Amino acid sequence: MKTTSLWFVLALFSASNLSAQSSKPAADTVEMNKFINQLLSKMTVAEKVGQLNLPSVGFDVTGPILSEGVDQKIKEGLVGGVFNTYTPSAVKKLQDLAMQSSRLKIPLLFGYDVIHGHKTIFPIPLGLSSSWDMELIEKSARIAAKEASADGLSWTFSPMVDIARDPRWGRIAEGAGEDPFLGSAIAKAMVKGYQTNSLANKDAILACVKHFALYGAAEAGRDYNTTDMSLNRMYNEYFPPYKAAVEAGAGSVMAAFNDVNGIPATANKWLMTTVLRNQWAFDGFVVTDYTGIPEMIAHGLGDLKTVSTLALNAGVDMDMVGEGFLKTTQQALADQSVSMNTLNSACRRILQAKYKLGLFADPYKYVSEKRAREDILTPGNRADARLIAQASMVLLKNNRSVLPLKKNAKIALIGPLADRKRDLIGNWSAAGDWKQAVTVLEGLKSVAPEMEITYAKGANLVDNPELLKQLNHNGAEIVADQKSPAQLLEEAVKVTKNADVAVLVLGESAIMGGEATSLTQLDLLPQQKALLKAVVNTGKPVVLVLMNSRPMTLVWEEENVTAILETWFAGTEAGNAIADVLIGNYNPSGKLTTTFPRNVGQIPLYYNHKSTGRPYAGDFLDKYKSRYLDSPNEPLYPFGYGLSYTTFSYQPIKLSANRLKNGGQITASVAVKNTGKYDGHEVVQLYIQDIYGSITRPVKELKGFKKIFLKKGEIKTIDFNIGTEDLKFYNAALEFGAEPGDFKIYIGSNSRDVAETKFTLVK
Repeated sequence: MKTTSLWFVLALFSASNLSAQSSKPAADTVEMNKFINQLLSKMTVAEKVGQLNLPSVGFDVTGPILSEGVDQKIKEGLVGGVFNTYTPSAVKKLQDLAMQSSRLKIPLLFGYDVIHGHKTIFPIPLGLSSSWDMELIEKSARIAAKEASADGLSWTFSPMVDIARDPRWGRIAEGAGEDPFLGSAIAKAMVKGYQTNSLANKDAILACVKHFALYGAAEAGRDYNTTDMSLNRMYNEYFPPYKAAVEAGAGSVMAAFNDVNGIPATANKWLMTTVLRNQWAFDGFVVTDYTGIPEMIAHGLGDLKTVSTLALNAGVDMDMVGEGFLKTTQQALADQSVSMNTLNSACRRILQAKYKLGLFADPYKYVSEKRAREDILTPGNRADARLIAQASMVLLKNNRSVLPLKKNAKIALIGPLADRKRDLIGNWSAAGDWKQAVTVLEGLKSVAPEMEITYAKGANLVDNPELLKQLNHNGAEIVADQKSPAQLLEEAVKVTKNADVAVLVLGESAIMGGEATSLTQLDLLPQQKALLKAVVNTGKPVVLVLMNSRPMTLVWEEENVTAILETWFAGTEAGNAIADVLIGNYNPSGKLTTTFPRNVGQIPLYYNHKSTGRPYAGDFLDKYKSRYLDSPNEPLYPFGYGLSYTTFSYQPIKLSANRLKNGGQITASVAVKNTGKYDGHEVVQLYIQDIYGSITRPVKELKGFKKIFLKKGEIKTIDFNIGTEDLKFYNAALEFGAEPGDFKIYIGSNSRDVAETKFTLVK
């Protein structure tokens, strides 16, 4: 089918979804509409345009502060919200300008990057996702919202739900990994945590789903780069988490920087109106990313007036920092390139958000010095952060059961990240104070005071001068040790020889992850790799503790190191949580949500790929298959992988029936037993493969998971109910449905190590 035909089909598909059931508006909606209609009737054109303006004031995080004269613009009613300002005193100052000096006294929104915590910082989102624990993930967002709302904020630019399959892309750290099913569950949990059951609640803040759309599919893993993708892949693999967040009630959506099939998302009417509003019935507002409108000039779409007009007509409602709407919309109205109805609709959506938040009833709802003193960085919040950090860590290897460490062992604690606070809270920890974080050295001394620990730095975190200059320019604060690299290495080897076990804490600077941090190599940095090899050569058991924002290439480490613990950047309580895992106070239960490749040449690499017509079966002499000459196809660690200090066995899958009728349900059951020496959690994972379809289908897709706790020796039967809805997908005509035929069920501890059986879907 030609591309133009697919777009035509999509338009028809959209129209068919517009016939939603009509119902009488709720009383509160009637009151809201009446209030906003009256307000709109009083507003001048300039004031309506002003509601679409989101300048930046104060705390610079994502770029240079470009907004000027904000105070005067607020007084003139030319600002709808403010970005980068928090604390009750700062928020009150600006809200006072709106409420005391502007003509209509329309309250301001206050937005900020509350990504994985506000002041109490949780693991980076990729780490959070590795917990596979929706209750804990929702709790992290709930605590973040409580703290942010106590600090003057009404709006967060989170969750990021972009599917990401390329670890070269630095913002993989900010999302939930590569799978749409898991990503959708996490999107719902985050939105619920931020917004609660009502935005009117005093500690609810507006969520912002980003980046719509396909930002995580940037070519070559290079941030802001082009995305070109089939509609089929969009709907089946990349759209589900956005849609799930919308269905969960997300109040706002952020447009992506990238172009999508030739049209920047910020000017893409098909994305912002056809899909988002018409197909998914989104009733919130759309905001650009930082200077997203003027950046379309560089995309080559036109001058500021042209790109601003394109954005507004596409369905974008608020302009973050760019001031394209503020500077050009009245001219666009005059020449009729923008209609008054379009402006009114955009303004209405901003006003509705403020109404739902309760800001018209109480513009100072989020201004409370008392709450700021009592609700932020509390001991309870830190305790929860510690628990959530524990659950996010993934045990990748544990030869000879070297972990958990014996409390009477002599430990050589080595590495530039072992006693460095600056990186522990990771990237996108905008309001977090890294000085409040706990290091691994501090954590071990606190958790196991009887343990004999000798610390050596071993190497500088970064030695490459060019990389070091870039990182420090952006706040890494990395200072080279006064000792030479040779002296640092010699000291590390010496303390290892006098120890029972060496624990090396290695990885990235936190500033190497997040926005604008794409990489072409995913190995440990050279000086860290040299340190690790030198310590391994002593012959002592070596535990590698990783701190990083993305999957890394760890083939040498897997082959030579005794144990590997992936801790991501675990937040304020990182050191305590890592110590808890290392000594066995917490049995690791995390599972990877992104595939770890063997090398960058395999990227993009993800578990739910297609088979191809020539699938490779493992015979390295079988040339004419989809394979590499110099590397296996398989990853180093697959999606869903993670070990425990105990072991689990799975009995064969039992089906309640081997035929599923359309609209019916069957149950897949599996008995799981804890066969090891420790109590522990296991994430039981269900995958399904549609063997034959009208289009090519993935080799398997996650369709369910349950995180269970088993005492040693305990056995539980886990049931998964499978219905027609679980088998549906978008076909070549973008029709969503299940096709009769044969299916495989896989259940196991990760996407690779599974048992399987079959069933048939009948008409």
